[in-house]
Amino acid sequence: MRITLNFHPDPAARGVHILHAMAHDGHYLSQFETGTSNGGLSAHPGGARWRWEQSIFGGAYDDAPAAERPKYGALDHRRRPLGGAPRFGSAHVRLREHMLDRATFCFPDSAMSPTHFATAHRFDLLSHALEHDEAMCQDPDDEERDPLDGYVEALIMDPCYRGTDIEEKAHGLGLPLEWHEGHPRGAAAALRLPGTRASSSRARRRSRWIDRRSRDRQGRPRRTIRVADPQAAVAPHRPVGLAEDLST
Repeated sequence: MRITLNFHPDPAARGVHILHAMAHDGHYLSQFETGTSNGGLSAHPGGARWRWEQSIFGGAYDDAPAAERPKYGALDHRRRPLGGAPRFGSAHVRLREHMLDRATFCFPDSAMSPTHFATAHRFDLLSHALEHDEAMCQDPDDEERDPLDGYVEALIMDPCYRGTDIEEKAHGLGLPLEWHEGHPRGAAAALRLPGTRASSSRARRRSRWIDRRSRDRQGRPRRTIRVADPQAAVAPHRPVGLAEDLST
């Protein structure tokens, strides 16, 4: 098992494309350093993220510089090609095996006042994850559930970015680039989401799968995404929610 750090490869942070910034800085920055997030913006003294780090680590990072605070990832204990926490991004960096020894693991998510903790050498969290899945009647294999030098083994991305500027920027990191299988979604489920519309009633009846690989050269979703039936098209779908992951 490895730790993965999921992120979206296409947005910009501080006016700089995220992959350019990673290549330039040589570091994977936390929300305390960037001031950006795919979740809540609470990385400041007294904020929610600051308080849960204070609780988890006993105040050890209360006065620490932003660069020395913890970085968050997920243990890919299900060994999914999408990474340990795909809800946080379609791409992820997979850390090398020895980085397991530098991580503190918890369950549930670090944002939910976890009470179970572990290290790589004293680890007993998988049973808690399995109990959670069973209690929620969830299939653990269901994908629909809710510095870069010597640490990172590879960058794994969604195939929708093949042939785009995003892929070119990814090669600029100097890391091995791999592709997971993507995340197709049933069009019927997508059409039930607020703000999603079909081009015709025929699309509702005949469409079955959305193809996420419909991107322009800059990696942006096109206005409509082609689906299995060539006569049907739907608007781009929204990210799916997943169950909790083992956080680091």
